[in-house]
Amino acid sequence: MRGISDTVKHLLIINVLFWIGTLTIGQGGTIFTNLFAFHAPQNDMFKPWQVLTHMFMHASYVPTAGGSTVYFQHILFNMFALWMFGTPVEQQLGKKKFIFFYLSAGLGALFIHAGYNYFQFNSILNTLIESGYDKSQILALLNEGKYDTRWLSVINQDTLDTFVSNFLTVLVGASGAIMGVLVAFGMLFPNHKLMLIFLPIPIKAKYFIPAIILMDLFSVLTGVSIFSPSNTAYLAHLGGALFGFIMMWYWKKNSFNKHRWDR
Repeated sequence: MRGISDTVKHLLIINVLFWIGTLTIGQGGTIFTNLFAFHAPQNDMFKPWQVLTHMFMHASYVPTAGGSTVYFQHILFNMFALWMFGTPVEQQLGKKKFIFFYLSAGLGALFIHAGYNYFQFNSILNTLIESGYDKSQILALLNEGKYDTRWLSVINQDTLDTFVSNFLTVLVGASGAIMGVLVAFGMLFPNHKLMLIFLPIPIKAKYFIPAIILMDLFSVLTGVSIFSPSNTAYLAHLGGALFGFIMMWYWKKNSFNKHRWDR
């Protein structure tokens, strides 16, 4: 379980290159973000390839009093987790199966997160349309980063904030795919001991990883962030974990190690 596999190494390189590109190309990373981060399907900035490329993007800047500063924690923690857990999982699954697993967990995370946002957005949009507002005019305003204050006669401020946020907020990061890898690691090495940097107590993977998932679930249900920034896509984390569990459960049930794709 030492060293690093070629697939994990290449994933690390791709993620770092995307992060550097976001830092260096375009003011405030706008060019890379507009092209490769996942935008709401109703947004004019949405492009089909963002379904895949968003999982190689990471938050690069945070606003400060003086403008903005480089934000490296997002990619640092994700790539550390990929390095730590990805290689042993790939060694068990095989290269081709690991790539399929990693991408599928990332897509599953997007499916859960974006699916919920899409349903929520369209429910509010239909409420406005039923009240006499024109759909094309609503979307045109949102694409300009604006909204009509008259909508508040139909929906309340919190609902309006959710409506605008679902349209304008982009999704970036490998967290969903990595949550899938964490689940796979826990199922393959349940008795391997892990520990948090700030809590140096060895905990078996079969307890440690479910605890992380439960914290994400708590954040989804309450809106309270425990260790991550408040804008973390916790629902995407749960989606990646869920799809990772389903794939691993199916493969273990069917003795995946006897049918490795790369043998």
